Order: sequence, then structure tokens, then C-alpha cells
Amino acid sequence: MTPLITFLAQAQPAAPQGPAGLLGSPIVMMVLMVVMFYFLLIRPQQRQRKELQARIASLQAGDKVVTTAGIHGIIHNVKEQTVVVKVAEGTMIEFDKPAIAAVHKKEAGK
Repeated sequence: MTPLITFLAQAQPAAPQGPAGLLGSPIVMMVLMVVMFYFLLIRPQQRQRKELQARIASLQAGDKVVTTAGIHGIIHNVKEQTVVVKVAEGTMIEFDKPAIAAVHKKEAGK
């Protein structure tokens, strides 16, 4: 053997012997990523959706709303599946309840 090959063979670090660490396992890393996605993305989104559904279920006349189309108005009448929104003086539009994107409750002091 030439001295260069002998030197390179000795200079290479030895391959790690034994099992890899627990966090080095690809399966464990994938499970950790799924758990992180659940707690950072999925769970907060589910909570916001439930809160909006509760607000929509408790709609009352006089509440200010914003629809998914971006129309701002005041609830005039609440029906079983729809709401009538007053968008201007004398202008009423009927929307399905799921079309309500945000609800701002009327103030109790007024």
C-alpha cells in the first residue's frame, strides 16, 4: 500500500457503532412533526371555528356582522337558516348563516 492510501484509511473517522439515538430515528422525527402541526395549526383553527359557530348560533337583531363577501351590516332579522342584514337605510339583504364571517355583539349600554 502506498503511504497516501494508508494515511487516508487511518484518517477516516470510524463509523458509529451501536443504535442511533432516540431522536435520530426518522419515525420519531415524523411523529414529533405531526404532533407539532396538530398543536400549532390544527387545534387553534378548530377552536376558532367552534367559537364562530357559537357566535352565529347566538345571533340577535342589532348585532354588527361582516359577511364572507366583506359586506358590513347590522342584523335586522334572524331566521332558522338565514339572517337579514341591513347594509344601508332601507336596504336589506338575506344571507345564509354560514356566510357570516365575523360577529360583533351589540353593546349592552346602548
